[in-house]
Amino acid sequence: MNKKKSLTNKLLDVFKRQPKTREELLSTIRSAEQEKILDSESEGMLEGVLQVSEMQIRDIMIPRSQMIVIEETQTIETVIATVVEAQHSRYPVLDKHQDEIEGILLAKELLRFTTPETQARFSLKSIMQPAMIVPETQHLDKLLSAFKKQRNHMAIVIDEFGHIAGLITMEDVLEQIVGNIEDESDYEDDDDGIKKYDDYYVVKADVPLEEFDAYFKVSFDQPECESIGGLVIKHLGHIPKRNEEFKYGQFEFKVLHADRRKIRLLQVRDL
Repeated sequence: MNKKKSLTNKLLDVFKRQPKTREELLSTIRSAEQEKILDSESEGMLEGVLQVSEMQIRDIMIPRSQMIVIEETQTIETVIATVVEAQHSRYPVLDKHQDEIEGILLAKELLRFTTPETQARFSLKSIMQPAMIVPETQHLDKLLSAFKKQRNHMAIVIDEFGHIAGLITMEDVLEQIVGNIEDESDYEDDDDGIKKYDDYYVVKADVPLEEFDAYFKVSFDQPECESIGGLVIKHLGHIPKRNEEFKYGQFEFKVLHADRRKIRLLQVRDL
C-alpha cells in the first residue's frame, strides 16, 4: 500500500532543481503552489520571507508625520486622552521640542494611575522604557533579529543625520511575512461592512462598490472595480500602506489595515 508523501518529501522533490538565484527560487515556490504541494497562504509566506530579507525599514515604517507621540511634559489627563483616542499599546515619548526621543511608554503602565492620589505622583520619566533606535536603511530581517534579541516590539527610526524619520513595530515586520495581524481592537469579521462612528465611518475594503454607493448615495461604480478597496487601488495606482491618506470624490480616506497583498480596512470621512 503506497503512503502519501509527507509535505517535507514533496518539498524536497521540488527543490531538487536547486534554484541558484532569487528569481529561480521564487519560480520554484510558485510552481510548488501550482502543483498543490503548498497552499496559497504558505506560498505567500515563503515569498514574504524572501521579501523581508531585501526590504529596508524605510520601505514600511510609519513616517514621522503620522506618528502618535506623547510629550514628556504632558499631564496625566492629556496622556490618558491620547491613549484612549489612539488605542495603541506603545507610544514614543519626545522632549518638548519634539526632536529628541526620550523613551517608550507602555499604555498598561497607566493602570497604576487611577486615583487622584496616584495621579498626583505621575511622572512619565519614572515609567517609560528606553527606546530602541535603528537606522532607516537597516534590512527587515536584521531588525526582526534585533527585536527578538532585545525583547522589544517598537523601534524609533532615524535618518542619516540622526533625526527621527519614523517608527516601526515588530507587527509591521511580521505582517510582511504572514499578512495582516488582527488584534482584539481590530474590526471583527462578523461586523457590518460599514460601521458609523461620531464623525467618520470604518469600511471593510471588500465591501461591494454597489453597496458603498448605495450607503453613501454616490456614484463611484466602475465596471472594472468590484469593491471599494479595488477602487482605491485603481485610484492610487498601488496597494497603499497602513495610515496612508488621500481624497477621492467628497471623501477623505485613511487606510487602517493593509498588508503587502491587499487593503483590509478603510476610514472614511465625509468632507
